[in-house]
Amino acid sequence: MKIIFMGTPDFAVASLKALLDAKYEVVAVITAPDKPAGRGQKLSESAVKKFAIDNNLNVLQPEKLKNPDFLAQLKQLNADVQIVVAFRMLPQVVWAMPPKGTINLHASLLPQYRGAAPINWAIINGEKQSGVTTFLLKQEIDTGDILFSEKVAIADDTTAGQLHDALMEIGAKLIVKTVKAIETGDYVEQIQDNINPAGLKHAPKIFKENCLVNWHTHTAQAYNQIRGLSPFPTAYTVFNDKILKIFTAEKENITPSVTPGNFVSDGKTYLKFATTDGYILVTDVQLEGKKRMAIADLLRGIRL
Repeated sequence: MKIIFMGTPDFAVASLKALLDAKYEVVAVITAPDKPAGRGQKLSESAVKKFAIDNNLNVLQPEKLKNPDFLAQLKQLNADVQIVVAFRMLPQVVWAMPPKGTINLHASLLPQYRGAAPINWAIINGEKQSGVTTFLLKQEIDTGDILFSEKVAIADDTTAGQLHDALMEIGAKLIVKTVKAIETGDYVEQIQDNINPAGLKHAPKIFKENCLVNWHTHTAQAYNQIRGLSPFPTAYTVFNDKILKIFTAEKENITPSVTPGNFVSDGKTYLKFATTDGYILVTDVQLEGKKRMAIADLLRGIRL
């Protein structure tokens, strides 16, 4: 089969590599346009573009997916199927083009956690399991018929970064499995169950206000928020009148001696913030204007 692959970040690279390793013909890779980044505002290429160029693949970077020239290029490629992994919402004229459809890989067990940030929200909400799902694209986002899914357990200390990496590898294998099934016709489409939409949990884009740690809650919830945002976009609080990013932390389930949001420290080895029923000991942090470091290193260089 001829495959068009669409993706942008590292998460998508693993699936593209898996398709090449399985000897599938990828006739084109579609990824985001280069964007200015860093202090020098130099144009930065997506992870998918870098990988595609290294493997001599045809790369397309349309600004607008409804551009007539781009649509003509797509049609000329005459692909059998399109694979979408961590890209952007496609117009119907694009996803309906290939005869065998357009397959999307989503980092959750659909229909749960539809949206832009399923990995973060699964951990923020304290889920014990997550997974990946392949499905056929339809008009409504993340609602197409399910093809295959694979579960993965979430440990109590798993961070969003760790879950991301696990799902990236599992998802790559699931993409190959799905393409093989599409090729042979050996699959059964499962309609997503929307009988009880009130029971569905969603995964909207993470904004800065979602990253401010809520100390006026249970220790477990604050802990889940921190690990669900680590290492990116990162939970934060205000400390010594500056922004303190928190990458890792530990729970301390003892009755706090101060009100929620206040901290306790020996000024040398530990810093902990009170919640409603305990403390969060921050262990790996970055204070505004400084590098990321262990809490003991930070405490040595500041005055409380």
